[in-house]
Amino acid sequence: MNRITNFWNHFKQNNFVFLLLNEIPKDELKIHFNKLIELLHQYNKDLDLIIKNKDKGAELIITANGNPYLFKEVELLVHHAPVVKRWKITAFLQPERSISKYEQRTDKPLEYYGISLRISDMYFTSIENLEKPTDLGIIIYLKNDIIHKENPRLREAVYTHIEHLVGEKSFANDIVFIEIEQLTSEMNNIELLDLYNLADYINTFKVQK
Repeated sequence: MNRITNFWNHFKQNNFVFLLLNEIPKDELKIHFNKLIELLHQYNKDLDLIIKNKDKGAELIITANGNPYLFKEVELLVHHAPVVKRWKITAFLQPERSISKYEQRTDKPLEYYGISLRISDMYFTSIENLEKPTDLGIIIYLKNDIIHKENPRLREAVYTHIEHLVGEKSFANDIVFIEIEQLTSEMNNIELLDLYNLADYINTFKVQK
């Protein structure tokens, strides 16, 4: 419990630093961020955090990086979160609420360890498991897999993007397995679905099964 208290006390005392991300020198910001991460990892070394700045405040997201075995650890930490003015404290990555930027193909590439992927350029099909029809498997098709296929972080990058799209809990609980393939012109006979519709597809799949 002391580690939870230490983390939140430090965040309360230094939260203004993260509200002013664009006004604080990067070196100083890095020191504060590293200290916050250090205290989080003293509580659990496998948890992570994301800070999103907004017009009238900011959001601190505690994430288990999609590991369902750590979900209770995240929930416990956030349960003890204090009320901090101008901050929203959230357990887990939440599903993307607005997909209009993907529909209009105006979304910016998401960068992950040198891998650049756009959600609007990613597609999927489902894989049927006759032995376990309630298990959802999907194949993700990328336009630029050739560029990144030798990068060991490609799968990790794709998983991260899907987590941001459908939410951390849905990613962990609703998708049993994922394959990654190169999108080619030879796939005209395959019905590909836009990846940004994956959350709706998952909800429909669960209802039907």
